[in-house]
Amino acid sequence: MSQDELLERLGKLKKKRNAVILAHNYQRGEVQDAADICGDSLELARKAAETDADVILFCGVHFMAETAAISCPEKTVIMPDPNAGCPMANMITPRELRKVLEEHPGAYVITYVNSTAATKALSDICCTSSNAVKILKQAPADREVVFIPDQSLGDYAARIVGREVVLYRGYCPTHHRMLPEDVHRTRREHPDAKITVHPECIREVRELADHVGSTSQILKFCGETDAGEVVVGSEIGILHRIRKENPGKTFYPLSQLADCPNMKLTTLEKMVWALEDMGGAITVPPDVAEKAKQAIERMLAVK
Repeated sequence: MSQDELLERLGKLKKKRNAVILAHNYQRGEVQDAADICGDSLELARKAAETDADVILFCGVHFMAETAAISCPEKTVIMPDPNAGCPMANMITPRELRKVLEEHPGAYVITYVNSTAATKALSDICCTSSNAVKILKQAPADREVVFIPDQSLGDYAARIVGREVVLYRGYCPTHHRMLPEDVHRTRREHPDAKITVHPECIREVRELADHVGSTSQILKFCGETDAGEVVVGSEIGILHRIRKENPGKTFYPLSQLADCPNMKLTTLEKMVWALEDMGGAITVPPDVAEKAKQAIERMLAVK
């Protein structure tokens, strides 16, 4: 089928299933264009909770679909490719988190949403890259804070807030591929450009950038900056939306290596097949879902 035929078929199936399509900013451009809502993890978590659709077709990675299933237990959540996982989320398990808590009894656990539902269930609160600083600022002053699993985001938030934080050793392989030499190279190639990077990048890259922010904050920066050229240090899928929303400016990736293979598993064909078959719904065991939901809802309550 051609792309136009796939989109036509997708539209009919969406109407038939009363489905809404959510897509993360890192998805393929054609997937983002076919979605009803695009956003970062926090935006999509909120939209999933607000939608009145019967079916959520989640174009992202597994932990995001889990979050939607936890937030909307009455809805059917499916993924175009259930194999789309997250290496960072797999870097910590409930057993490893329990071991950390044995070493830091009574600690307040802030868990990045890039984690499994089972890990969230053992946490006090979740956060995203958009609100990690706010979440940390509101953490109890009389308790030690453990931040999992992303050491780079945790370090970024801790340095802004000025608070000691126990960091886990997890990280995003895609964002850690961007190095200081990439910043120096793009400065030479595009001397008039501003450089914005994601807080999942290593500290050395963040310190060389003009701006650090989540995907939604990067989008806002690109729209508001007076610079006619911007270098973007995040997963390269975000460039599709940035260029679409800012046709009068020029944008470059900090590194072409910042390409998440899991985010690119979703295709229009798989989206059509998922709504045709309605198989493989994403589910979370009730006991895990109940505990994880508390951590997610605490996050969503932070404004």
